[in-house]
Amino acid sequence: MEEAQSSGKALICPLNWGIGHATRCIPVIRALQEAGCQVIAATSGRSFQFLKKECPEITIIEFRGISVQYPRNDRIALKLIRSAPLFLAAIWWEHQVLKKLARELKPDLIISDNRYGCWHAKIPSVFITHQLAIQPPVFLKWLSKPLNAINYWFIGKYSECWIPDFEPHKGLAGALSHPVHLPANAIYIGILSRFSDYPDLLNDDKELILDVVVMLSGPEPQRTILEKKISEDIKKINIRVVLVQGKTEVNDSRDLNDRFHVFSHLGSEKLVKLIRHSELVICRSGYSSIMDIVTLGKRAIFIPTPGQTEQEYLSRYLMDKKIFFSMDQNKFDLVYALEMSKNFPGMVIRNDYTQLKGRIRELLNLRFSSRQVN
Repeated sequence: MEEAQSSGKALICPLNWGIGHATRCIPVIRALQEAGCQVIAATSGRSFQFLKKECPEITIIEFRGISVQYPRNDRIALKLIRSAPLFLAAIWWEHQVLKKLARELKPDLIISDNRYGCWHAKIPSVFITHQLAIQPPVFLKWLSKPLNAINYWFIGKYSECWIPDFEPHKGLAGALSHPVHLPANAIYIGILSRFSDYPDLLNDDKELILDVVVMLSGPEPQRTILEKKISEDIKKINIRVVLVQGKTEVNDSRDLNDRFHVFSHLGSEKLVKLIRHSELVICRSGYSSIMDIVTLGKRAIFIPTPGQTEQEYLSRYLMDKKIFFSMDQNKFDLVYALEMSKNFPGMVIRNDYTQLKGRIRELLNLRFSSRQVN
């Protein structure tokens, strides 16, 4: 099969709930560039700021999607379900905006990371998700079938559904990415990590200079609540810590004492260097963070966002497999967590992106072939 033409144009649309969806789009962007594509990213908020800093060479436009304000308690799932009509309306609006963007930009390929309205009937469109089996809270289990039916209906609008996991042994995301029945358009492409951009640093095993790197992310106010809780614990014990707030819109750093340094945000290269020279990482159990941690092969302590059932499932799944220690936010105790984490060795998984690059070439070639026929 011939290689894709160098004149291709790809539109990539990551969800803006924290920066996780944008971070895991970095290897997708690199693969698109390798295939000769001009890449345009469309997102908003912290994802927009993150991509501006990480990929200054690409065009980034603001494309607002539905935003979520997490409650201070753990009832986020109930809040989201109550907001279902608004979500469906937002998806419809998002789809109308996507069609307008497609008319203006004329992309050859559209890639959506968990944005349900970013598909086009006449342009190859890809949906990236690891959540094929949505996990409602126990008291809403009866909603599991209708929620997943709606999920699959939207996924079916796309040409392909890319699952950022490996197929064997339930992969890294367990039941989330390995449902009983896969969508007909589903393809496993392996994990996606922005840290794959730095292969030389992945094997850089110099002496440890930090005890802990704390990476914060996710919607407010829970991000700030966790930062305050961890910061108070850090000040009480004698450990060397760098805390990265995940505020991509700010450029700030400060020393709280001689062993505790805070950065508002760090670029991926600087963050890789810090993590490689630290004993372990503390972060949310968001799937993008988990993929980054296993790419680096580091030990970690996970703290799921209260009420976010996907993160709660992933933290339990990986703890049950004796890979990573996790602890609920409302019970979190840093000294206890550091001691318990010694029994959880972590793991190393890396992806050569062969499957991802192959799918990009295939879709671009199909697009160009159909143009020639027409």
